[in-house]
Formats: sequence, C-alpha cells, structure tokens
Amino acid sequence: MNINVCVANESHTVYSEQICELVYVSAQERGTGIAKRTPEYISSKMKAGKAVIAITSDGKLAGFAYIETWGHKQFVANSGLIVAHDYRQTGLAKKIKHEVFELSRKLYPEAKIFSITTGLAVMKINSGLGFRPVPFSELTDDEEFWDGCKGCRNYDILQRNNFKMCLCTGLLYDPSTAKDYLPQNKNNKNKLSAMGRTLFYPFHKLNKINPLHRQKS
Repeated sequence: MNINVCVANESHTVYSEQICELVYVSAQERGTGIAKRTPEYISSKMKAGKAVIAITSDGKLAGFAYIETWGHKQFVANSGLIVAHDYRQTGLAKKIKHEVFELSRKLYPEAKIFSITTGLAVMKINSGLGFRPVPFSELTDDEEFWDGCKGCRNYDILQRNNFKMCLCTGLLYDPSTAKDYLPQNKNNKNKLSAMGRTLFYPFHKLNKINPLHRQKS
C-alpha cells in the first residue's frame, strides 16, 4: 500500500469536506465526540502548515490530523486524528500521529503537547512518544479548548465534574521532562517503546508469568 503521509498545504484543501464527513461518521460509530469542525477551519489549518494528511497513490484520502495552540502557545493539542475505514489496522494512525507530533515539536519546541482520547490504540501510540496520562488539571485551562467538547455526547459528564474529568484520558508530553526524546536516535526509540509496553502490559501475559495470579483470577 503506497500512502504518502506529509504536512498538508493549500493544495490539499480539496479534501476538507471529506475530512469533516469522516470525522462525523467516526464520532457516530464510536459513540464519543470529536469536536466538530467546518471545512473552512480544516482548510485554514492546511494553509497554515498545521495539519498532516495521508493520501494514497491514486489520490484517495486515507487519514488526517491537525494541531492547535492554547494558553498563549504554552500548550499544543494534537487533534482530529482520523483514518478512513479502508486503511485502518494498517499502522497508518501511528504514522500520522508521529508526523503530527514531529510537526508540533518543530513549530512549538517549548510547548507542552497534549491530547484527550478514549481510544486505547491512541494511548499506546502516545506512550511510545513519551506522553504520560495526567489529570485534566495539568492540561490547558483555556475555556475555548473545552468549549470544543460541546459537540460530544458526554459533555454533560465533563460539566458535572467541573471540567476535571470525563470518559477521555488526558495525555501530556512535557519537553522539560522528556529532553531525551530524539526521533533519529534508535536507542531512545527502543527505550520509549519499552516504556509503552510496560504501561499497557497485557494481563494474559501476567498470568503466564505468575501462575498464582492465574489461579486467583
């Protein structure tokens, strides 16, 4: 499968409406909200060089993600990660996530990068990049960001908890405490991958390691 994952530009704005439709369908399928965006908003991200897009060799949209700054650029959100149905379970989401992460680090090297998600796959990818799960209190307090959750069916849960917790998990990359992350360094990459495996170690493997654990379960 030949798919080009790259920083989007003005030439990719023709995919804006299709991206919005894909985001909407995905939110309905998952039963959780992805902040609704207009084609104009998506296009503006592409024109500003603040989005990543995946296009097949025959010109089909395969995936997308974008970045947004909050709190006077102290925080950067990796948002709107989406993969078209035909290209799921192929590792494409990981490629897009890595690309948008690198873009965030390049444009805003001192900013904290964060995302909120209910997806285990995204959590695993983020952990491999050096993100850690945190309470919402460690994320941006910019009201405009949290207003973006209004399109989610779980927004009432967020409100009832005074915007301190919801069904999503907050994930944060803080460059001040993760200085050893160097994408080109294979040793660091292996170290981060190991950290991700530890954080999400399968319970069935724990059973194999500890027979007593298996007997009690």
